[in-house]
Amino acid sequence: AQLAELLKRIADGTISNNAARQVFDALWTGEATDVDAVIEAKGLKQMNDSGALEKIVDEVIAANPDNVAQYKAGKDKAFNALVGQVMKASKGKANPQQATDLLRARLSA
Repeated sequence: AQLAELLKRIADGTISNNAARQVFDALWTGEATDVDAVIEAKGLKQMNDSGALEKIVDEVIAANPDNVAQYKAGKDKAFNALVGQVMKASKGKANPQQATDLLRARLSA
């Protein structure tokens, strides 16, 4: 039952795959018995709030003009660096797909 609950949380974007490993470990070792309790206690919930994510993306774009210029010149590695900066700024809690989509939209504008 807990494994099904954990899979649901991954599917609905509540937690990332990395966070799911931490939750699974806590359940496996007997540290906890409730998926949601582990997510809350360890602060593993993914940031799915687009307003907060937009703010972080805008800050990262403003703080990294070199990477932005390189990306616009066709260097994909520069884009990956920007995604990394968004993840770092959100302490790994940003939804990676949402961050990537938002960053692409902002940079193509």
